[in-house]
Amino acid sequence: MPATLTAVPTGRRFLFLQGPHGPWFHALAGLLRAAGGQVWRVGFNFGDRVFWPGPGYIAFKDRHEVWPATCAGLMARHDITDLVVYGDTRPIHAQAIALAQARGITVHVFEEGYLRPYWVTYERGGANGHSRLMALSVPQMQEALARVDLDLPDTPATWGDMRQHMFWGAMYHGCVALGLRAYANFRPHRTLTVGQEFLLYLKRFLLMPVHRLERRLATRRIRRGGFPYHLAILQLEHDASFRDHSPFTTMTEFLDLVMDGFAKGAPRHHHLVFKAHPLEDGRTPLAQEIRRLAAQHGLAQRVHFVRGGKLAVLLNDARSAVTVNSTAGQQALWRGLPLRSFGAAVYAKPEFVSSQPLEAFFAAAERPDTRAYRDYRHFLLETSQVVGGFYSAGGRRALLRQVADMMLAPDDPYVALQSGTAAPRQQLRVVR
Repeated sequence: MPATLTAVPTGRRFLFLQGPHGPWFHALAGLLRAAGGQVWRVGFNFGDRVFWPGPGYIAFKDRHEVWPATCAGLMARHDITDLVVYGDTRPIHAQAIALAQARGITVHVFEEGYLRPYWVTYERGGANGHSRLMALSVPQMQEALARVDLDLPDTPATWGDMRQHMFWGAMYHGCVALGLRAYANFRPHRTLTVGQEFLLYLKRFLLMPVHRLERRLATRRIRRGGFPYHLAILQLEHDASFRDHSPFTTMTEFLDLVMDGFAKGAPRHHHLVFKAHPLEDGRTPLAQEIRRLAAQHGLAQRVHFVRGGKLAVLLNDARSAVTVNSTAGQQALWRGLPLRSFGAAVYAKPEFVSSQPLEAFFAAAERPDTRAYRDYRHFLLETSQVVGGFYSAGGRRALLRQVADMMLAPDDPYVALQSGTAAPRQQLRVVR
């Protein structure tokens, strides 16, 4: 029987911390209030304030060192039952999660979708390397799936709200910069200053036409080159998945490792393509580093760099793919391509992700068990992957239709499916 929410909202008291750029967290809070819950939001900068225009806002303007004590006080004073965060690794969130778990408070974690672009990730307790998926085996997932039947949609080839993502990011960092005097103690969880973050977002937004032309020319050279190629899927060096769940401290370390393995193992007529993350903003000089390392490894004529854009165009003709732990690796698996990953990733299951040394992988990659991967993907679509997005209006509406009920349900998505209490899930429709 599907889970029921009768009388569940009564007494629920939610504490929101930082969320995705834009108005989605505030919209979610409105729905939880309508369900009978009480909601507060801690804001750490003027951007948080601007995107939380309603009641329940609590400004934190002290030094970071006093945040744990302040957070514990807020949880006790408001008798918090639920903590809501976007990402679980930034220091203020990690500290709050530890306090919440010690008090038996339910922790709701949102992240970008493991199956991007038309899904968002919702989990309890942790995401990515801290996800419950890390401890679940494919046979356990297959056992849980015995109760359900779903025709799986194809993996979409584009990110549904990239322009909106960039727009809200620029707006948020602009507001943060404007309010620095009011929030003088605010320190971003990344190494750049607020002003530098804002300028990078603005620069990327303004240079989109130039980058689009560069990308088209590079992609055309690769597709018309007539050579076999392998694809290295890059991610953001400052992203939590790379920073906290991988063995690398810089992207250069990964680039060097991949080129070394390719130079030693790949057939001499094969090429290597590095594909940048769609949100790469230039803080890491990828193009220069790739050129330098290619020359160092004797690969100057066999290495290519593509700045962002659609991954599917390049994956469709690739021989294999390699990544640290990017969620985009799942698009390679969906196509049956051999995949080698290096960091902690929710999809790094032995059934379909290779553990070969890179030299052997590029020489003769092992193919994934695509049937096992379909079961894994099916399990995600029935549990933590929610149709919608944070940034476009249509994506936010689609997400709100399901995620509030999931938060109010007694069981987390994985337990609900395994115990047979999961409610039916919404089918994918492309949202704009």
